[in-house]
Amino acid sequence: MGRNTRKRRTPPAARAVAAAAVLALGGGGLVWANFHASAHEPDHRSWGGDATKAAPARVTTVSCPDVGQQLTNVPDAARRDVANELAGLDRQITEAYSRLAATRDAQAKDAGFVQNAIVGPLKEKRAAAIDRIGTDVRRAGGSFDDTLGRLAACTAQTADRTTAGGDGRDGGGGRQNTGGSQNQGGQQNEGRPPGGIGGQAGNGPVAADFVDITKVAPNVQGKPPRLRTASTGTFTTRCGVNANKNHNTDNVIVAPGVANGAHHLHDYVGNQKVDAFADNRTFLQGGTSCRNRADLSAYYWPVVRVQDGSRDFDQDRDGGGKEGNVGRVLTPVQAEIKYVGSPAAKVVAMPRFLRVITGDAKAATNGPVNANAHWSCTGFENKVQLTQQYPICPRGSRVVRSFAFQNCWDGQNTDSANHRTHVAFADPASGVCPPGFKTIPQLTMRLVYAVDPPAVRDGRVVNAYAVDGFPEQLHKAVTDHDDFISVTRDGLAERIADCLNRGRNCA
Repeated sequence: MGRNTRKRRTPPAARAVAAAAVLALGGGGLVWANFHASAHEPDHRSWGGDATKAAPARVTTVSCPDVGQQLTNVPDAARRDVANELAGLDRQITEAYSRLAATRDAQAKDAGFVQNAIVGPLKEKRAAAIDRIGTDVRRAGGSFDDTLGRLAACTAQTADRTTAGGDGRDGGGGRQNTGGSQNQGGQQNEGRPPGGIGGQAGNGPVAADFVDITKVAPNVQGKPPRLRTASTGTFTTRCGVNANKNHNTDNVIVAPGVANGAHHLHDYVGNQKVDAFADNRTFLQGGTSCRNRADLSAYYWPVVRVQDGSRDFDQDRDGGGKEGNVGRVLTPVQAEIKYVGSPAAKVVAMPRFLRVITGDAKAATNGPVNANAHWSCTGFENKVQLTQQYPICPRGSRVVRSFAFQNCWDGQNTDSANHRTHVAFADPASGVCPPGFKTIPQLTMRLVYAVDPPAVRDGRVVNAYAVDGFPEQLHKAVTDHDDFISVTRDGLAERIADCLNRGRNCA
């Protein structure tokens, strides 16, 4: 059974206006990069709107409103049932996308096929699931907004209306290729019907998803001014790179009790007993890959794969090749996990079992408001952070993914119904948390990969790499996301906060 791994993030007040500020890491410190600061980063108002148009423009994916994002008031007694229904919604989208990819001939012969055979039936199934969610909420004593039924309708999007098309403004992403049975690297599609939009599984990435980082204008912004009340320390925890191959396709935060809820593969470091069926008691007994044995926190992220024609262990499994996640899984050569302080305030200790998701696994169809992806290359991190494209790094440079999590907490809840509203980002200009929120240590992660640089030739990308994701998200860079569950013992959370507040660099 599928489930919702849409990484839900509460945008700070400034983002409500700009929908643009995203946090980046660089130069060992915290810096702010405007989502659209560079001419090479498309403006969100034209999110796919002026993308390179395919000829002919044809449906490439299914876009559905994120129901879970709107569920901000679900009684605790109903959360497990609601999570199962949200998982069912994701499964429905996955099935609709698979049908979309498998019926190209029928679509070519009948202009109404997609609406009548795919999108229409999908709306009916979603409407029934939303009704069941309302019943679950009311049965547990909560209130449900019946107007959420409007979220049942989905749209079929063409390459020029989604980020699948790209717009080339990142500096040479190449032309969109939507035809033929060859993938962008020249290999035949494996396990997917012909007629995909590129990639080894027929669902991306494409040439427009890549950019030569040396041709992108600098877009990294300065840090907020440091106040006298700042917490200037750092705390590094060393938990390895998942060399022991601890993987699964679950996500216990979003869909507890649902196997393959993520529909894509995760790397896990830190806590070693994290799957869909784990709970707080399991976490405390799980052991850890971290050198600091008091750090039982779970740090996990979708894997990166090289689509070079190779197959990996999950080629024929759910969440892997069966859902468009194919190619050789890459293990990071470095995984740096660090907690940093605030330029504006002292921090309070993170509560045990705090759950935080950053980024949006559905950003290719949801849009960028909750995106928090950062892609760069060693030697360029202080200059360029990409959100909508993967970098092609020069020889001798390595690919870098970086994450900076929400650093404000509501002071009461370790999770929320939509997994976003209990945490927030500080204001990007001042570093101050929203009213009613406490400043907590900010978790930052930096993952480094040794990747042979892809090459774009005649509008096709050879030796592509991409992050795992939902099949209908087309392996877009903007869908990158990261997950965290804070589990510490022996006073570690308090020691981290004290280290940051004292301005020390601890490990």
